[in-house]
Amino acid sequence: METKKTEKANIEKLRFPIAAIGLLFIGSMVLATLSFTKGVEKDLRTKSAANSVEIEFLLENAPEVTPPPVQEVPYEPPVDENIIPEDNKDLDTSSRVIVPPPPPPPGDSLIVEVDPPVIDFPDVEATFIGGAAAMQKWIAENVQYPQASIQMNEQGKVYLSFVVELDGSISNIAIERGVSGDLDKEAKRLVRKMPKWSPGEAKGKKARTRCRLPINFTLN
Repeated sequence: METKKTEKANIEKLRFPIAAIGLLFIGSMVLATLSFTKGVEKDLRTKSAANSVEIEFLLENAPEVTPPPVQEVPYEPPVDENIIPEDNKDLDTSSRVIVPPPPPPPGDSLIVEVDPPVIDFPDVEATFIGGAAAMQKWIAENVQYPQASIQMNEQGKVYLSFVVELDGSISNIAIERGVSGDLDKEAKRLVRKMPKWSPGEAKGKKARTRCRLPINFTLN
């Protein structure tokens, strides 16, 4: 009687070869993985060594740069332009003593002279010595008619005011109403050149009095 082979028995025969092939495949994969890892590590070590050699070569051949020496600038104190050194050579305020002036001796007093006031309306008027007629004659003999006024036909009265001092001299001459610049200057010159007057009086004493005088300029 023949023994019948089932399909299950045929599969049992193939189990061992398949397992062996699987182990072989797994071993090959493990071996390949280990070989690749060792190669990568070797390449990394090689590249790292090459880079180190290149850096050392560059450091050895790089020129040494010496920094420039630092120049020390001497300190100079600021100078004020408004101070002149020559003027300060002999200044020594620490040992200088300011001595105040001595007081005036007892009994002496400071005398301040004050001009007496000018009186406009005195008791006795100041007059030209010799009277009005003598004054008119003196003016006619001393007048110098300005040439420019003659050419411009300038005529008229110049009114002046002035002060007759205690000694009869004349001061404080002023033009109260003029005609022209040239005639006004000539009128002031005449009054300034006049001889001394007889001073006026107030309360029985000589006084500074103010006088007013018109000088008439006419062309014949």
